[in-house]
Amino acid sequence: MKEFRLPDPGEGLVEADIVRWVVAEGDEVKVNDILVEIETSKSIVELPSPWAGRIARLMVEEGATVEVGAPIVLIDDGVDAPATPDGDPGVRRDDENVRRDDENVRRDDEGTEPPSSRARPGISEPVDEVVAAEVVEPPAPAAEPESEAFLVGYGVKSSSLARRPRKTPSGIGKPIGPVTDQVHDSYAADQPVSRPIDQATTTGPLSAEATGEPLPRPGKTPKPPSAAKRALAKPPVRRLARDLGLDLDDVTGTGPDGTITADDVLAAAVLSRGAPEASAVTSRVPLKGVRREMARTMAESFKVPTATVIMQADVTASMELVERLKNRREFAGLRVSPLLIFAKAACLAISRNPDLNSTLDMAASEIVRNEDVNLGIAAATPRGLLVPNIKGANRMNLLQLAEALHNMVQTAKTGKVSAEDMTKGTFTITNVGVFGVDGGTPILNLGESAIMCLGTIARRPWVIGKGADEQIVIRSVCTLSLTFDHRLVDGELASKFLSDVAAILADPGLAMMF
Repeated sequence: MKEFRLPDPGEGLVEADIVRWVVAEGDEVKVNDILVEIETSKSIVELPSPWAGRIARLMVEEGATVEVGAPIVLIDDGVDAPATPDGDPGVRRDDENVRRDDENVRRDDEGTEPPSSRARPGISEPVDEVVAAEVVEPPAPAAEPESEAFLVGYGVKSSSLARRPRKTPSGIGKPIGPVTDQVHDSYAADQPVSRPIDQATTTGPLSAEATGEPLPRPGKTPKPPSAAKRALAKPPVRRLARDLGLDLDDVTGTGPDGTITADDVLAAAVLSRGAPEASAVTSRVPLKGVRREMARTMAESFKVPTATVIMQADVTASMELVERLKNRREFAGLRVSPLLIFAKAACLAISRNPDLNSTLDMAASEIVRNEDVNLGIAAATPRGLLVPNIKGANRMNLLQLAEALHNMVQTAKTGKVSAEDMTKGTFTITNVGVFGVDGGTPILNLGESAIMCLGTIARRPWVIGKGADEQIVIRSVCTLSLTFDHRLVDGELASKFLSDVAAILADPGLAMMF
């Protein structure tokens, strides 16, 4: 038998979630056959089998969170494990019998009775037997084992051995009183054993002076107090109050002569209900994998002091370029969208403003300037927000960047983005325009210095020309925003970067100058 333990997925993580078992118990597997799909905080990973054999047992269920190194599946590889003495049920039974015999011998040596002959809790012995036992001078009794302890209030033990007489102020061997298991049954004696006489509760006569309200006589129903004047309200108002469960006597009327109106009833209903109760129908979904990691990183990123600059850009020329590229043979089979032009414009603008592609190392008090632009693209997936990045996007031409974007989008949809693609990003683009949103102020991707947000592209009136040539025309307009780490990037640098992006989008030919 072989135990397959959850391996380290190579992402520096300590746990993963079991998404789906590809095999079932009893299945035959070969080396490198896929056993299970797991989800880490970054991606979904398929785990192959390192051995050939039969699936003996699936040790964890789908949806469970498992730590790295924990066994998840048992594989029968045909090699029988040697039986150990501890695993032999016959040996366990013999050991149990030996322990039981030793216990019986010890009980006989101590003079105790087996449990079956002891008195049950709650059953008392006759008084005369206890008294007789106390007047006899017995030999010193053997120490009782701890297992003979009993709970206070649940009676005394019954034993055939004579008990040691108690000491009383008047001598030894004098009966104290009846022994019972319940204090309530001991009041037949003059002096209950449960308390001394000087601490007994007094039971003298109580005062006969009447207090409180008089009780009604038996067989008669008490009369209600005299009712106040009936509330004034019209029949429709009374019906409304009845439907709302209100007593009109509790409603203050604001109409003529104190008449209660419908508005009075509605106002009283609101006051009586107070705060709305939470919905009884709720559900809880475990926070796992990507969503849990996103919650953690966003909370950390929110601690960074940031600022945001926003501007509108005329992207009419860029939209025309997109349409021309779609008809190019080189781009056949690729999804050409405005995001491609925006991504290329961002890479070109970063080349003029390199600090936007830097990282702040506070521990070393250093600014880490990255030569390559590892361009992250935020992607909404059923598993949560993923931000895979394209390594060295600034060194790609437009066709290469289109291919990289196409492959990244297809991989993100399946949720099987590799750990390498999810790490070492330097700059991120998020596109909320696909949801019809005009713009936003996103939170930084942890460890990066800036993130650019793209709003929806809409047809809007736009002023072109100067002086006497000014005119209002309808153009394709997009709102751009840049959130940046204000410890590293100041407002001037952020504004220059965003202006460069807008200039390239307005006239893609300017890219030749960058």
